[in-house]
Amino acid sequence: MTITRKLLAGLFLGLFLLLPTLASAQTFPAKPIKLIVPFPAGGPNDIIARVIGQRMSELSGQPVLIDNRGGQGGVLGTDAVSKAAPDGYTIAISSAGALAISPSMEKVAYDTLSDLTPVTLVATVPEMLVVATNVPTKDIGELIALAKAQPGKLNFASSGPGSLPHLAGELFKLTAKIDIVHVPYRGAAPAVNDLLGQQVQMTFLDLPVLLPQVKAGALRPIAVGSAERAPTAPDVPTTAEAGFPALRIENWYGMVAPKGTPKEIVTALHGLATKAMADPAVKEKLAAQGATLIGDEPEHFRQFIADETAKWAKVIKDAGVETAK
Repeated sequence: MTITRKLLAGLFLGLFLLLPTLASAQTFPAKPIKLIVPFPAGGPNDIIARVIGQRMSELSGQPVLIDNRGGQGGVLGTDAVSKAAPDGYTIAISSAGALAISPSMEKVAYDTLSDLTPVTLVATVPEMLVVATNVPTKDIGELIALAKAQPGKLNFASSGPGSLPHLAGELFKLTAKIDIVHVPYRGAAPAVNDLLGQQVQMTFLDLPVLLPQVKAGALRPIAVGSAERAPTAPDVPTTAEAGFPALRIENWYGMVAPKGTPKEIVTALHGLATKAMADPAVKEKLAAQGATLIGDEPEHFRQFIADETAKWAKVIKDAGVETAK
């Protein structure tokens, strides 16, 4: 066989092997998509996934089935996606905790960037810093001054060890050079209850969790960790406005697929998800939850995960946070 014939044979073989992938991408999705939410129903992650999943279903003509798999702060559901078939029919919308924080805090069965394929950053939700109404501070400067005047006396609540609210508090300590004590709870609800009862003095939590109590005057807002003021709390300054740009703290949710998912399928999923996010009704529903929709490219999301992982790993190290690794 001549060199030319060998080259042509190799080319035709390559095209033959590529045809099934191209055909599957063109017809994707041809059956229901399972969208894993690694938290119980009713929380922010679940609400975001259901709103976007419903619109993806309408656009594709195929059901997008929500599969709630809570446990270990989102780790168990995220791990399930890493072990699924890489065909685009099992995906997840997971959170900052499971994708960028937990791998530095504990032993997990997956490596985020090796065992998962980033599709798109779906949404960000700012963390809000609030204080109990008996704390005599109106802004972040006064709160820092109070903490410095009473080292080790003020407590901050979190939704659990290693959670984003916990690390937000640790970053606050490092940035402001203050000594405040972490009090972990088993979820946001009991943390808010004790804050309302003035058992603890402050917390960082997702803005939608705190907003009802803030609007009722039961908690005093200090700042939000987003780049710009939140539309649902326009009177609350950002941490950057208050002089602490390093205190940028937002929860985020991103769509991931299993490792090895063909690029063509990832592109199809990305297009479907971002088209759903561009829908005005979807934007309106999720804006009411305090979420800002993003919809970036897969490679940008990959770099975002890497940057967030490095950021929180440094906070964990610098603050001496105890880990289970």
